[in-house]
Amino acid sequence: MKTISLGAEEAQESREWYVVDAAGKTLGRLATEIATVLRGKHKPSFTPNVDNGDFVIVTNCERIVVTGDKLDTVRYYRHSTYPGGLHSRSMREQLQVFPDRVLFEAVRGMMPKTKLGRAQMKKLRIYKGPAHPHQAQQPKVLETAA
Repeated sequence: MKTISLGAEEAQESREWYVVDAAGKTLGRLATEIATVLRGKHKPSFTPNVDNGDFVIVTNCERIVVTGDKLDTVRYYRHSTYPGGLHSRSMREQLQVFPDRVLFEAVRGMMPKTKLGRAQMKKLRIYKGPAHPHQAQQPKVLETAA
């Protein structure tokens, strides 16, 4: 049996679009499933050095579930690059203001910290509410265990 090693051209041809409804799903468990699809690890032709993952559309990101006391203990930081410009928000505040960023950061933490990982993150689309503008791509529903 031969080991299959995809090139960039073959990987581009086999890309699909998946849609996930995040309502009622646990943040971390959903993020791992999304990261797996973005990387392409769900395919038998997975090649670690080639971007052969699929596109993922996430809807209803504001209705995600977080367990334990993470809503108050997890903090999101940003810096204005000026002295004393460090700002932080709790997960509860971040979910109220920017719920898409909570899921984005969870998935980003599970991706490779390389050029390849950044390219794979560009295939993730997160939306508030049930509507998304990608009907022309005919996305399939991604069944998640989360």
